[in-house]
Amino acid sequence: MYPRSFHYHRATSLTEAVTMLGQLGEGAKLLAGGQSLIPLLKLRFASPEHLVDLNFIAGTSFIKEEAGTLRFGAMTRHAEIERSALAKRIPVLHDCAAGIADVQVRNRGTIGGSLAEADPSGDWANALITLDTTIHCLGPKGTRSVPLKDFIQDAYTTTLAHDEVVTEIEVKIPAKGSGGAYLAFKRAAPVYPTASTAVQLTIEGDTCKDAAIALGCVGLTAIRATEAESALRGKKLDDKSISSAAEAGRAAADPHPDMRGSADYKRELVAALVKRAIQIAARRARGEQVEGVHLYA
Repeated sequence: MYPRSFHYHRATSLTEAVTMLGQLGEGAKLLAGGQSLIPLLKLRFASPEHLVDLNFIAGTSFIKEEAGTLRFGAMTRHAEIERSALAKRIPVLHDCAAGIADVQVRNRGTIGGSLAEADPSGDWANALITLDTTIHCLGPKGTRSVPLKDFIQDAYTTTLAHDEVVTEIEVKIPAKGSGGAYLAFKRAAPVYPTASTAVQLTIEGDTCKDAAIALGCVGLTAIRATEAESALRGKKLDDKSISSAAEAGRAAADPHPDMRGSADYKRELVAALVKRAIQIAARRARGEQVEGVHLYA
């Protein structure tokens, strides 16, 4: 099926994009990587009157370290993050970028577009919520910064106003002794995960000083599994504490049955992913070079 007709506009700056959105009204949508929007257009699930293209705006794709943070331009492609030596310093980010769909999608999709779309099956929100992440936005009243935990409000719903754009994603570099992992289970590379898990740990000796655990594709937004985190925080990382965290992750999941599996199947899957991700994150926190790979049916 072909999309309904629309008017195409090419923005030359983020400020111009904001102005266009204000002038064109509620019938306008932004085009970033297009990996979520274009399929919706083809299926006519989305029928905007205007598309404002961000792809020709200079300086919106970058990865840089600044004052203890990594900063990603909103138009930075998944593949750029996958290849970035800076991003590899935070393994959960590299894992996430490297496992998104297939190489064609990674070469076009953007981190800013993914977060602004707030698809419950997306990857970036789940990975980034385990880190200290801030979303920077631009609107007609200027710039503002929103913690990621407050940015995504519901499925496909963010705090962005109609005439606002995401400009940058800021991630605080974790403390020494930290390690993370992001795992997703898929039927095949190009499809959305059945379930996913992100884990970020800080370890001192055999003790877990801090933990962040998030679950993806098993709720309307990424779920912070706080009880699973409590099962690890301040405790020795052993089979008992890891198993307790996995069970708490299972309890925190709120999946719905669909073509990817039943609710019970997804809960079992979450427990297994949490356990494996903790083990990988712990080894990385201790300085080991461990490859984290997605799992396929």
